[in-house]
Amino acid sequence: MNKSIFLKERRPAWERFEKLLERAESRGGLGLGPDDVSEFSELFRALCYDLSQVRSRDWGSSVERFLNDLVVRGHGAFYRKSDRSQGRVLRFFTHSFPSRLRENHAFFWASLALFAVPLAVSWIVVASDPSLARRILPGSALYTMEQMYSGDMEETGRADAAMAGFYVRHNISIAFQCFALGVFIGVGTVYVLLSNGIQLGTVSGYIVGNGHAERFLGFVSGHSSFELSAIVVAGTAGLVLGHAIVAPGSFSRGEALRRRGRVAVEIALGAAAMLFVAALIEGFWSAQPLPAAIKYAVAGVFWIAVVSYLALAGRGEPRG
Repeated sequence: MNKSIFLKERRPAWERFEKLLERAESRGGLGLGPDDVSEFSELFRALCYDLSQVRSRDWGSSVERFLNDLVVRGHGAFYRKSDRSQGRVLRFFTHSFPSRLRENHAFFWASLALFAVPLAVSWIVVASDPSLARRILPGSALYTMEQMYSGDMEETGRADAAMAGFYVRHNISIAFQCFALGVFIGVGTVYVLLSNGIQLGTVSGYIVGNGHAERFLGFVSGHSSFELSAIVVAGTAGLVLGHAIVAPGSFSRGEALRRRGRVAVEIALGAAAMLFVAALIEGFWSAQPLPAAIKYAVAGVFWIAVVSYLALAGRGEPRG
């Protein structure tokens, strides 16, 4: 291919790329939709190849400078957009999410009470008399849980994997239900928080009451700060949804649900991130055969970190 044919065939693509680039530079990338971004990326790769072709064939410094300038500008626009996206995600978790949660603190405290009070009461009552657990949960489920923590299984690693699998699935399910069932005027969220607080408290009290406190607490203490807090946060999101329907204020219920729904989704996303962290801790730390004192000390650090994050992160700055 000679130079004239090359220029004739490739110039339309360069002009199209230049137009997309101008839009990206003038509006910070906000003027590019998903299809435009895909096209931008494809044209950028082709442009880099064209530049290499021009350089290798020595087709003139003016063409090379033109293409090189486009490549430099395109690289800057592409990676600035990527950095901004990463920055927005980071800012959401370091500022926007905890700020949103504090703005809705009344719903948070209500969610905490609905979950933590029945959990604590059922734990204390069942721990004092483990036989009461059978009035709440099936005997087969209680037997399985006790076997997990009794050390009777031949393979401790398999037992720990079973514990991790159970708690990850169970608590993620609780968190999702807490949020999603808020659309039923919040009643679904209230039910999930109450019933699961009772169930988790019953299981905990039953295992502790039967003499397996050290292994049980050693396992759950590490990730409990993130996992239990995430359930309460998800409950907060559900109650926000329910309140939008029950008390829409000056808006229609549909409009109130749309406006408050965005807030609820932001809070639920924060809960999802906390569950992800809990799963990592559960998978890589909780089942490690370490002295109980070390596990409790690390658990204390995690609880301080979670409380500090939710209470203090993003204070003193305008919410983005």
